[in-house]
Amino acid sequence: MTYPVAVRDLRPLFDPRSIAVLGASDDPTKWGQWIAAGALNGAHRRDVWLVNRKGGEILGQQVYRSLADLPGAPDLVVISLPAAAFEQAIDDSLAVGARAIVAITAGLGEIDAAGKERERLVVEKVRAAGAIMIGPNCLGVYDAAADLDVGSNPFTPGLLGIISQSGNLAIELSLLAVEYGLGVSRFASLGNQADIGAAELVEAFAADEHTRVIGVYCEDFRDGRAFARAGAAAVAAGKQVVLLAAGGSEAGARAAASHTGALASDTAAVAAACRAAGILRVATPKQLVDRALSSLAPYRPRGRRVAIVGDGGGTGVVTADLVTEAGLELPELSPELAKRLTDIAPSIITTNPVDLAGAGERDFWSFERVTTTVLESDEVDAVIFTGYFGGYSQMNEQFSVIETEVGHAIARAAEASGNLLLAQAMYWDSSPARALRAGGVPVYRDIEAAVDTLAHLVEQREAHTSGVSSVGDPAPPVAGDGYFESRDVLAAAGITFADARPAASVDEVRSVAAELGYPVVLKALGLLHKSDAGGVALGLGDDAAVAAAAADMETRLAPEGFSVETLVETSGGVELIVGARHDLRFGPLVLVGLGGVYAELLRDVRVALAPATADELEALFLSLRGAGVLTGARGRAPVDVRAAAEAAAALSRVAAAHPEIAEIEINPLLVTPAGAVGLDARIVLG
Repeated sequence: MTYPVAVRDLRPLFDPRSIAVLGASDDPTKWGQWIAAGALNGAHRRDVWLVNRKGGEILGQQVYRSLADLPGAPDLVVISLPAAAFEQAIDDSLAVGARAIVAITAGLGEIDAAGKERERLVVEKVRAAGAIMIGPNCLGVYDAAADLDVGSNPFTPGLLGIISQSGNLAIELSLLAVEYGLGVSRFASLGNQADIGAAELVEAFAADEHTRVIGVYCEDFRDGRAFARAGAAAVAAGKQVVLLAAGGSEAGARAAASHTGALASDTAAVAAACRAAGILRVATPKQLVDRALSSLAPYRPRGRRVAIVGDGGGTGVVTADLVTEAGLELPELSPELAKRLTDIAPSIITTNPVDLAGAGERDFWSFERVTTTVLESDEVDAVIFTGYFGGYSQMNEQFSVIETEVGHAIARAAEASGNLLLAQAMYWDSSPARALRAGGVPVYRDIEAAVDTLAHLVEQREAHTSGVSSVGDPAPPVAGDGYFESRDVLAAAGITFADARPAASVDEVRSVAAELGYPVVLKALGLLHKSDAGGVALGLGDDAAVAAAAADMETRLAPEGFSVETLVETSGGVELIVGARHDLRFGPLVLVGLGGVYAELLRDVRVALAPATADELEALFLSLRGAGVLTGARGRAPVDVRAAAEAAAALSRVAAAHPEIAEIEINPLLVTPAGAVGLDARIVLG
């Protein structure tokens, strides 16, 4: 259940004036003691009260038997009690004036429908009281700046905010973040999202001055559009959101009634929302930390041209291979730039990769001079700095001091250049490497992470970030989902179709064909996939051919009727698919791709949030793997991609205006050098 809410103040959750731990325990193996111990770490900033019906003393602190016995009203109540006591704990918390609740309690909505109903009733009470609740079934919250820690595991302070639906993944992310010098600024466990959800937390993290980048692990977005809008606002405010999304099941796609339904999967919906919002999407916890690290760099790559600077031939060659495989460019450096490099040290190899070839160990400042020279040139869009740098510091203290100074100088040069510098060092946690990080240069342990991150940053820069579209108010429901009703709905939106007329019998097919003029196309209606079932006959040139085809279909397929259509000349054209489906989390999605009978086999499609503009959809068409057939590959005349994009945009507006439409598509949409025309249409109501 999703509960729409206005923007709420979450400060009582992350910086409360007082805390009550309900269910505090003297047993070191239980949540009640872990939370109590963490809460008491912030006792110098706020009142911390421990509550257990047995009373006594826990961790050297007085224990109150009930919330009603507290000497004041707790801003935040942490509930660590069994599910059977949950509702009473909520009532007691609200009765004493709690403004925020962290519900650790499990065994509710994650179990069954009855648990979800219990959660719904609790949320009604919480909101009626003007309070907020995170959970239930959550791991707790943490805020480094507020000295707040009410969870099971400690965190190291830093710049990364973590929002996670999995406690274990949050812990893994925090450990990886510490390895890269990031640390955690704030953490929130989503739990069952009965009240506070992912979107609201992203908004709160974006407003937190101590959080520089936001990492999210989410399995259920509830309101996906709200999450995407919150992510877009965070990115616009300079707080990059990096999403690790899970649970992209294709089970729904297998049950779809159209090609669009089968191709526009849950995973594609998440990808479309991320692209629209500018959210970086990753597949592993390590990738999330890799992208978060790069998000702290002061600049983004200006294009695909990359220079590699290092002090080892083998490392440079491996890096060059990875850069090339990632689709990035390794331009040859100009003679002028090469001379400036050899002026630093004659031994420097000035091809790309640039190899210091021993110059670095003779003079550590050569690393800074060479890197600065390449960064300040206008010949590359990003620089990867790799090799032994940091290793000399392991030899003696004098080397460590000098090399660390060089690291700070390289970082200053990178910031002054306006160019992106990524580094990889085998001594990735050395003092010089930490100096680079302190100056905003991302430093990676492995070169593949640096290259992969750079490639994704380039893709993000080149992507068409359209913003998260609004669906708007629904239009009156469509009259039906038959073949001709589907065509009429789309034609009314401005999409051109081949001339077609219905026929109920073989004799009527013959009469209609004569009126239209030969050659014609005959379709058997009422079939899920007409072509696959042999329900489409093309190029019927006379009355005998039409009669024979209609009689054959009537015998084999027993159709509910026929459509007789003018044959459209397809030479020089390309068959595309444009469609839309309604996603429970993200609303209407529009799909474009190479179509026809092989649409699902090719799976060369792109998905966007609907409604989408023609500009956005034209960019998606041109990003297809097979875009060459649209733009004139191998001597073909280019087709009118803009006309196809305008048809797709019109279809996306229909989908957005009609929530009763589960799936809608035109397949194929024939696009030629002269325009685009629909050859088939389908609506599925649901």
